[in-house]
Amino acid sequence: MQQLRCVKRYRRTAWSGRRNAAPVGRAGLPVSGQATPAAVPPLITVAWADRNAPPGYLSSKRTLDVVVSGLLLLILLPLWLLIALLIKLTSPGPVFYRGTVIGKGGRSFRYYKFRTMRADSDNTAHKEWLEKFVKEDAAFSEDASGKQVFKVVNDPRITSVGRYLRKLSLDEVPQMINVLLGDMSLVGPRPPVPYEYEHYDDIARQRVSVTPGITGLYQVTARSQVGFSGMLAIDLEYIRTRSFGGDIMIMLKTPWVMLTGKGAG
Repeated sequence: MQQLRCVKRYRRTAWSGRRNAAPVGRAGLPVSGQATPAAVPPLITVAWADRNAPPGYLSSKRTLDVVVSGLLLLILLPLWLLIALLIKLTSPGPVFYRGTVIGKGGRSFRYYKFRTMRADSDNTAHKEWLEKFVKEDAAFSEDASGKQVFKVVNDPRITSVGRYLRKLSLDEVPQMINVLLGDMSLVGPRPPVPYEYEHYDDIARQRVSVTPGITGLYQVTARSQVGFSGMLAIDLEYIRTRSFGGDIMIMLKTPWVMLTGKGAG
């Protein structure tokens, strides 16, 4: 029932006027938690996604990315220094985590985050959970507030400071560097890690037909509250209906999501 409410919410939040494409999901898997199989759209490729973007959208989006991320990097510099100090004082290891993720067209790149885990962390359990999540075998977990969420709860790898950084999504702030480099955008589907991407089928790989983002439609509507098919449906809805105005609306909603820690972890 919770999945159904979240998917209905994202349908109401598709702000673009280009509504000629229906929300879609993964073949044979339920989008809303019901038993009805989701519809399968024509394959979205990088060429299709770029060709069908609104006129001037890609250039305007890139300009917005550079201007906003550059300004935020300067404005948030004192916060960067404070976070870096807290990380160094509470956990041995580097301040930043550099990981490999999959970007537009399936190209891998290195992205930056504030380190929120112990430096000697083992990813085996996370790999197993992600495989189950993609294959729709992952079950809801209960977070500290008693809400049911799709995420790893009480992950022992996360440091005390890291837990707060994740709750407020402040660990993602260094990805502004990736935005300036052109690997990411401010708005778009979140980039998958390689051991998640390797379990994607052709429908799921459509998520990487556009430049990945720091925030997105899924993050401001249903973050951690729907399964993989629900997330996929929301991301594909964004790709098919994206617009400059829609991106602005997502960006305006993001601070509230960060402050409330909705679905974070």
